Amino acid sequence: MHLAYPAVLSALLFCTGLYGVLARRNAILVLMSVELMLNAVNLNLVAFDVWLSRTAEETLHSGQALTLFTIAIAAAEIGIGLAIVLAVHRNRGTADIDKLRDTAEGHESAEGDGPADADGTAPTAEKAEATA
Repeated sequence: MHLAYPAVLSALLFCTGLYGVLARRNAILVLMSVELMLNAVNLNLVAFDVWLSRTAEETLHSGQALTLFTIAIAAAEIGIGLAIVLAVHRNRGTADIDKLRDTAEGHESAEGDGPADADGTAPTAEKAEATA
């Protein structure tokens, strides 16, 4: 098999994963896209290892060893990532990345349900910027 076939397939998988990371709003779908990108890297590592082992006299199979290391790292990443997503979903009630980013940055909603001053009025933009 030529090196171009797995390389093109790997590039397509990586681009699909990159699109998923950039376009998705759900944190679980972003994690799945990252896994797709890691699998594309694994495919490249194995393909280049096989290609280089045909040309070299010594076969160390370092690409396959790196692939096993990447698989172990990916398994740990998805386990920790899902635990974080579940904990955030329990606390905030959503896994939408845009809503989580807005609450982390301290943006208040447009309905005005933010904190009020001592006289009962909502704080102005100048006060919000001064405290930030």
